[in-house]
Amino acid sequence: MADEEFQSADSGASTTFPQQCSALRKNGHVVIKGRPCKIVEMSTSKTGKHGHAKVHLVGIDLFTQKKLEDICPSTHNMNVPHVKRTEYQLLNVDQDGFCQLMLDNGETREDLKLPDSELGDDIRKQFDSDKDLLVTVLKAMDSECIISSKVAN
Repeated sequence: MADEEFQSADSGASTTFPQQCSALRKNGHVVIKGRPCKIVEMSTSKTGKHGHAKVHLVGIDLFTQKKLEDICPSTHNMNVPHVKRTEYQLLNVDQDGFCQLMLDNGETREDLKLPDSELGDDIRKQFDSDKDLLVTVLKAMDSECIISSKVAN
């Protein structure tokens, strides 16, 4: 009996939750075409001959910054991603661009890469000039990326 192995599993918590389309708001989050997005524009059309008022949503993908659009009846549900922001202290950046990050409680992680953008270049420059940096990591729908940085006080 003692040699049995059990597979570990996550808590079963979903990465999204449903919300009625008419309850969504600008600057909120929504899933459009399977991608987590921040809502930047919303407009509602009047009810037509065939029933429902329609909501036109324009969102920016949280990770690729691409613009996505969707139209949904206002009474239908849309998925909203669980979005989590975490601040880490940047300890090191290796040759391949992977960051060594530390939480307030001392836990470290080394699995996130610098973004391939102006932000990534800026973080590397500031780190190379011996500044203590805090980076903000956004997590939604099993994806994570560094979205901003600031100099620690």
